[in-house]
Amino acid sequence: MSERILLVDDEPSIISALQRLLRNGLKDTAGERYAVETFTDATLALARARECQFALAISDQRMPGMTGVEFLSQLRQVQPDCGRIILSGYADLSALVAAINEAEISRFISKPWADFDLLSAVRQVLRIRELTLENQRLADQVRQQTGVLSAQEAELRRLERLEPGITHVTWGSDGSFILEDPGEVGL
Repeated sequence: MSERILLVDDEPSIISALQRLLRNGLKDTAGERYAVETFTDATLALARARECQFALAISDQRMPGMTGVEFLSQLRQVQPDCGRIILSGYADLSALVAAINEAEISRFISKPWADFDLLSAVRQVLRIRELTLENQRLADQVRQQTGVLSAQEAELRRLERLEPGITHVTWGSDGSFILEDPGEVGL
């Protein structure tokens, strides 16, 4: 299964340009193309992020309803291991500071971008993510070998990385589990 990249921008032409650039210029370490999912609505993109794992999210900063910083901050809560990049056509220092401090973005890229620079930044963010995940896996392996981490805890961490939210269950007072209404996600 190829890894996924999430693109969020309220301008369909930007989404198309990004999708074309990533489809033609980017492959994972196994030589596979990334699956690219696109959204013009940040709320819908967050709902999708609750369903499946993304390796990277690239978001516009100025969008109706939710800024890129707000979107990526919420995404960070759902998928802390997802790489985050903000695109902006405006040099807004306060947005840049918020993006770094709140959303913990990896890169802030200006529009219009140079294809080579954007692809280089994307590759670097994906490589850093890959190394971070490998370090976490190896650290868990050491913890497991030293008895600090049980095999069950290691498996729960692995499952959570694959399917965000899968290990979090809301229990009712009668012992039943409560399913979240998809219509209420993010409200």
